[in-house]
Amino acid sequence: MEQAGEDHPGPGPGPRDELERLLLDGPRRWTRLEVAERAGMPPDRTRRLWRALGFPDAGDTERVFTDADVAALAVLGELIDSGFVGPETEASIARAMGQALSRLADWQTDLLADVLSRRGGDEPAAGPDAAVAAARTLLPLLQSVQDYVWRRHLAANADRLLTVAGPADRRELAVGFVDLVGYTSRSRGMGGRELGRMVEDFESAAAEVVARNAGRVVKTVGDGVLFTAVAATDAVEIGLELPDVWAAEDRPPLRTGIAYGAVLTRLGDVYSPVVNLASRLTSIARPGTVLVDRELARRLRQLPAYRVRPLRRVSVRGYDHLQPWLVRRRPQSGDDSPFEGMLDDL
Repeated sequence: MEQAGEDHPGPGPGPRDELERLLLDGPRRWTRLEVAERAGMPPDRTRRLWRALGFPDAGDTERVFTDADVAALAVLGELIDSGFVGPETEASIARAMGQALSRLADWQTDLLADVLSRRGGDEPAAGPDAAVAAARTLLPLLQSVQDYVWRRHLAANADRLLTVAGPADRRELAVGFVDLVGYTSRSRGMGGRELGRMVEDFESAAAEVVARNAGRVVKTVGDGVLFTAVAATDAVEIGLELPDVWAAEDRPPLRTGIAYGAVLTRLGDVYSPVVNLASRLTSIARPGTVLVDRELARRLRQLPAYRVRPLRRVSVRGYDHLQPWLVRRRPQSGDDSPFEGMLDDL
């Protein structure tokens, strides 16, 4: 009598099955209940983690899981036993990893499909067998690069592990938003490829400027980028430099809002009234300008590199009398006007 879950002899796998076995490190052979039993976890818990990773539910009799799924649950159990991951946070961690890696996988799939469609010049596009061969070659290379980048980002945060004096998830940070002015109206008249190219160029320019000034891109949302920086001057340099890097006749202008204060960092995202304040400042900024809140203005007022001016108070959602401050670079002494100098003294 054959045992449930064992492989059966038959025709060799087609390209789709072969690609799945390569990516999933084996054939689909276990049901959801069998995986839970082998991993020593309650079925409801495995279902919750599966959903948190971003995958749809599997029926109790569907054989959609592999030996790698069982092994992954075993590793998670070890992390919980070690105290590194708590049972109350395991779903949140799974959700954060699933969302980040899902986006990465989408990009890599598009990249591979584009390469295969162009392979061979005037020859027909590569078929399924070529996709399997390409995945077999590229998979270990992608794994190696991803591991390297992950370790480098951990190393960049090493100081936080060594010098933290309070809760590791609460920090004093500058939080900034930068977005494309008129993105909605402009995008209506653009084709898919043209729009995609503009968004890609914008995200690329933002990532380069943020990294160069010791900041971190938290996330991108269509026409905007949310970033953080430890130093107030780094955050302002990002806001002042990015419009110059981005500027071109066929590109919409940028506007930036930055605020400074206590921030909760959780699963790669940031939460605080400071984040909302930066968003409101961005919404009222004119194209090409950088607006900051009172706290960030206070940290910049005595620095000779910047000119900080209060603007008229405004009422926006959540803030009845919001006081924005305009930040610009201070001109060289020979190019500065006496009137501006008098305002500085005041």
